[in-house]
Amino acid sequence: MTTRAELKARIEALIATFEAGQPVDAAARDRLIEDLAAWQARRIPEYGRLQRHGAWPPALPTDVFRFRRIAAHPEEEDLRVFRSSGTSSSERSIHVYCDLGLYDVAARVAARHMLFPDVDKMRLVMLAPREDEAPDSSLEYMLARFADWFGTECAWVWRRDALDLELLTERLRQAEASGDPVAVLGTSFAFVHAEDGLGEQRFELPPGSRVMQTGGYKGRSREVDPDILLAAIGARYGVAAPRIINEFGATELSSQMYETTLREELDGALGPRRLWVPPWVRATPVDPDTLQPVQGETIGILRIDDTANLDSVCCIQTADLAQRLHDGIVVLGRAPGATPRGCSLAADQALGAQ
Repeated sequence: MTTRAELKARIEALIATFEAGQPVDAAARDRLIEDLAAWQARRIPEYGRLQRHGAWPPALPTDVFRFRRIAAHPEEEDLRVFRSSGTSSSERSIHVYCDLGLYDVAARVAARHMLFPDVDKMRLVMLAPREDEAPDSSLEYMLARFADWFGTECAWVWRRDALDLELLTERLRQAEASGDPVAVLGTSFAFVHAEDGLGEQRFELPPGSRVMQTGGYKGRSREVDPDILLAAIGARYGVAAPRIINEFGATELSSQMYETTLREELDGALGPRRLWVPPWVRATPVDPDTLQPVQGETIGILRIDDTANLDSVCCIQTADLAQRLHDGIVVLGRAPGATPRGCSLAADQALGAQ
């Protein structure tokens, strides 16, 4: 019978193959997803209840993470608990880990490939709290690792639940004066807060600088169009549009997807904005009723099979609208209204609802 150690070794080998610059066999990835799903179904009751329809293993709706602890290990072995943002504990998804090794290697390899492909290390400015101020945030955990892996020096400019505009301005002016490129990393709405607070100030960040924004565009007070925010960030920081990269992640996942624009600019072949899918991940728009893959560029809801999710569930069904575009994925926002019917039925199955 397959063991956890054997599965982990196969996942690590898949990621290492990509990191070494060698092609990843999609069929081998798909076989790994099948074996992971079977192993997890035997250990996680909520996942084991799901009925299989079609060629792929069933996918667990993200809503289930709001109501149950989803893990293949006992609670006393939890090493880290990540929670989604939300207005109350009942609205927050929970993702537990007994081992962060796969999360770390997936995050490092993806960011190196898409966000820092042309530099070893550089100055970082984080529009986010420090890890110790938000210990249950997977984003803050990831950014803290970025500081170790990719940062020559790092400034955290979000303090006590507010953006420190004075410190942000100081660090960006220092970068301008030094001529050393800087990466400015934060949530989309942290950049909106910066737009609100910086007034007429403008920056011309040195060549080689870049911006990473992540998270949704809806705030409690208003909604911001992503194209408008993209233009505002470019004008504010003096960074060309291809170097403003959106990152897509989720509490329920261990891997991240990044827009392709920086890599394509470096290669001299810019295409439409879309998310690069790591080769150890399978991202697929599916029909909202049947949860089966849609054809071509038809809009569906996004299913993500993340092999780095060893100790929870690798097959995850989101409620995000998405479509294939060229060799990537475009995420179009949350499905409007109620949870799509297929997700609701699957969630009921997983939770044992009658």
